[in-house]
Amino acid sequence: MQGTVDGFSYGLVTPVAAYLMACLGGALGLRCTTRSLLVAHSWRPGWLALGSAAIGSGIWTMHFIAMMGFTVEEAPIHYDKALTFASLAVAIVMVGIGIFIVGYRGATGAALFTGGTITGLGVASMHYLGMAGMRLRGTLEYNTFTVSASVVIAVVAASAALWAAAQVRGFLWSLGASLVMGLAVSGMHYVGMAALSVHLHGSSSAAPTAGDSPAELLAPMMIGPLAFLLLAGVIVMFDPLMVMGKADLQSAAQGQHAPYPVPRSGDRHDPRAGRRPPPRAGPKAPQSW
Repeated sequence: MQGTVDGFSYGLVTPVAAYLMACLGGALGLRCTTRSLLVAHSWRPGWLALGSAAIGSGIWTMHFIAMMGFTVEEAPIHYDKALTFASLAVAIVMVGIGIFIVGYRGATGAALFTGGTITGLGVASMHYLGMAGMRLRGTLEYNTFTVSASVVIAVVAASAALWAAAQVRGFLWSLGASLVMGLAVSGMHYVGMAALSVHLHGSSSAAPTAGDSPAELLAPMMIGPLAFLLLAGVIVMFDPLMVMGKADLQSAAQGQHAPYPVPRSGDRHDPRAGRRPPPRAGPKAPQSW
């Protein structure tokens, strides 16, 4: 018996809230990744890790907010907590691998392809591992072609997001990129859900067992990731370079690939070289440095 699947039991509330969470996680992650390109190498891993966790948490929260509106009319749904939180770990780790590749290799074609593929596969893995954590009186079945389309969307969206993160631009640029990223990630989710059908076990006359709603089951599990996103937002908001104007940000970006600031004309010596320059050759006496 095929179950009656409804992915919008709360109407537009869950899709809109899920989209906003994907945008929030994307915006924080992109700003942290951009920020990592403006600091010395010793600080870069911290900003990249923060960005990875923000994007992973935002995508995971988006997925399960959307799942609050998912019901099967004939059967109540429960969630395995171990698999649910394992999907969060997968999202953060695989997104982190992609971000670290681009953060250290730059926006080269090879880095974007590798990092985008790994990050996109991480987003898709998070989605389907989270779905595997569902417990109901039935079996989940997927259309192979639609699943493949959802994975392609995830990879393309991840590659575009990493490219945007590697471009040192102003706040509005990152905001626009996060809106596009949120749309792509939400689209990947609902394309993946369109591939799903539920084959119920038992007779059609069996009445569904009463239980908690998906919202009541999932809301407590999202407290931790939501609190982390709030903390990440505070860190980003109060970081000086995050509120710079475009001209100042571009000026700071001149030294993005150097572990020390780029020297200005008139400086007494080059801080990257760690030594004084040699005297000038010629008939004139060497200048005093």
